[in-house]
Amino acid sequence: MFGYLQIQKSELLVREYEAYKSVYCGLCKQMGRDYSFLARFSLSYDCTFYAMLLMSLSKSCSGFKDGRCTFNPLKKCKFALCEDDCFSKASAFSVLSVYYKLKDDIKDERFFKRLFIRMLFPFFSHWRNKALKKYSEIDNYLSQMTDLQSTAESDPECSVDESAHPTALMLSNLFALESSSDEDKRILREFGYQLGRWIYLIDAADDYDKDIKNGNFNPYKSWEKDSKEQQMKMVSSLNQSLARAYDAYNLTDFKDFRGIFDNMLTLGLPSVQNKITAKFNGGNNE
Repeated sequence: MFGYLQIQKSELLVREYEAYKSVYCGLCKQMGRDYSFLARFSLSYDCTFYAMLLMSLSKSCSGFKDGRCTFNPLKKCKFALCEDDCFSKASAFSVLSVYYKLKDDIKDERFFKRLFIRMLFPFFSHWRNKALKKYSEIDNYLSQMTDLQSTAESDPECSVDESAHPTALMLSNLFALESSSDEDKRILREFGYQLGRWIYLIDAADDYDKDIKNGNFNPYKSWEKDSKEQQMKMVSSLNQSLARAYDAYNLTDFKDFRGIFDNMLTLGLPSVQNKITAKFNGGNNE
């Protein structure tokens, strides 16, 4: 994933923000334990969201404990405690996501960046092999997404919806793994699909200038950046996915971190979207 699932910090309660940081720090610690100190650099807001989702669905958060930051031992912080393997699963998803992202970037990026990626790739390849031992289904969904994405992007007639489908399908399948009934599975599939669609499309909008400059695939490549009509179409499509994701979320049985999820879906994600889509309208999204 890409780091767009963010909170609106100013609107969170203090205890909610402390809980969010505790999950982030707990996941960071687990990634170092499961893989290595360097693996912690792949930690993202998206994987923190995934860890909270897992903990909320399994109701496995057992509290918080005081500790010290691994990167800065002089800094005190709190760590969320989990009775299940939620942190390990989110850690695996993080390193596997970066592995497939690097694998894709080797084909798309220019020489010097490719050289840097090739230096990183053996580390993530090794960590991927470790993650496969316990979480082969996650790897399978990410591998499937990469293949489907490659097929879609090689089609000159590929539409915006078709290009977003692989990421949406991957997150849909990933969330459905955590379902406890057929009804929950349908809800989580819809929640994951719409959230995955939004993530892909907001990333495409964010990378628009870079992709045009480098000649890379972008679903908005044929659009006129300054076209008011096309900007409205983009925002409408993104809003539709956010609205449908929120509708599905409201049918879930999330209890832990509910206030944080509410904040992200109603404030954090729309704020991220407004900042990115504003550049298609001269920096103004009013």
